Amino acid sequence: MRHSEVKEEAAGRGTRAVSYAHVPDCTTVLILPGWQNSGPDHWQSRWEALHGYPRVEQADWMRPLRGDWMVQLEEAVLAAPGPVVLAAHSLGCILTAAWAAHSRNTQRVVGALLVAPGDPEREELRAPLKSWSPVVLQRLPFPSILVGSQNDPYCSPTRAQQFASAWGAEW
Repeated sequence: MRHSEVKEEAAGRGTRAVSYAHVPDCTTVLILPGWQNSGPDHWQSRWEALHGYPRVEQADWMRPLRGDWMVQLEEAVLAAPGPVVLAAHSLGCILTAAWAAHSRNTQRVVGALLVAPGDPEREELRAPLKSWSPVVLQRLPFPSILVGSQNDPYCSPTRAQQFASAWGAEW
């Protein structure tokens, strides 16, 4: 994956250049799906197919256990030949925070894209995702960007902003 410079056009803010020169070409992007995995038309599956990014597979996508998922992420990070970028969605964002709070290998991660974090502390999600509470709210030891939405049924915009603030992620 080549990184040189990305130009971002933001409505009302003009153009700004973001340098990724510090990210080597040998970087591995790990795909971290959320609860129930990501189907074939999901953006993560498209990235996997288009770019060959590896998906961190979980033993049980329907009954996720935080500790089990953290072990899988740890093994994937350690297996990567060089620096790692995490591309997380939904429960994968919560996994990123939990893993980062416990791993001794976070220095291998050079950044994270956190998209539409799910909130396992929502009333309707507490039972199926009981091992994910409390959500880890410690600052991530690597740069990150969190992307949320106004109409996400699994996480309110206010809660997504709280996650971004706690994790030190750009919002």
